[in-house]
Amino acid sequence: MGYRSNLEKALSERGFAVTVEIGPPKGCDPARIREKGEMLRGCADAFNVTDNQTAVVRMSSMAGCCILLGMGLEPVMQMSCRDRNRIALQSDVLGADAMGIRNILCVTGDHQCFGNHPGSKGVYDLDSVQLIKIIRDMRDKGVFQSGDEVSFGKPEFFIGAAANPFSDPCELMVDHLEKKVVAGAEFVQTQSVFNLDRFVSWMDEVCSRGLDKKVHILAGVTPLKSLKMAERMKFHVPGVDLPDDIFNRIKDSKDQMREGYEISLELIEQVKKIRGVHGLHITALFWESIIPSIVRESGIYHM
Repeated sequence: MGYRSNLEKALSERGFAVTVEIGPPKGCDPARIREKGEMLRGCADAFNVTDNQTAVVRMSSMAGCCILLGMGLEPVMQMSCRDRNRIALQSDVLGADAMGIRNILCVTGDHQCFGNHPGSKGVYDLDSVQLIKIIRDMRDKGVFQSGDEVSFGKPEFFIGAAANPFSDPCELMVDHLEKKVVAGAEFVQTQSVFNLDRFVSWMDEVCSRGLDKKVHILAGVTPLKSLKMAERMKFHVPGVDLPDDIFNRIKDSKDQMREGYEISLELIEQVKKIRGVHGLHITALFWESIIPSIVRESGIYHM
């Protein structure tokens, strides 16, 4: 079988894959991406480059992906609906394929009020479900959203989506995931998992509907570096469920970095055994230097 990307091949043949996130800099120095790429080489099957995450202006995802491609690393280009209309989004889809990018992750995007330009205008011409459908149609049917034909080369992407298992009600969140699968999502990366009980409940509902057979699910893992980071994740990041017992372990520890590292290893050990989980997505939030140790000690990827 011909695969569009290494990530698709790993998930299809190995049944388990690892992706990690690389946060682009608030500047145009490509060395920042290269440094992180080199540090994380051999730690994952593919590397997400975020698209102005939390509505903060950073180097574009496409530029970061192209830098990684030049290093021989496989990127996952994230594409947010917040900042571009359907014309610009489809144009960037064509451009990304032309540059050799083969994985794309569609997100609606954090509202601009959370970022460093709160007075900016959010576009939201499309949501992530609509964007997934449009890219799938561009790929499989060779048509734009308008119905016009794609000429001179159709894009060939392995198409991904994000999912949050920790919003209520659980059934509604699975409904939303199902819409993305029907629209054409082929892999899913979830919000960071801290509350195992709620994640298991969500996965049980996912499996009961057979969605785990239709889409590859990569569970999110985020190591907590400090009490400040734990406070931000618990109280200020929408969609994150950080239980009190984990928060208190960080708060009461004399070595918070070590405690956060140990917690992430414990969560990985549990999450990888959950039925329907096909991989892990590690988001270290600008603490990428810890990822090689986590990957090596957890044994989730052969470095």
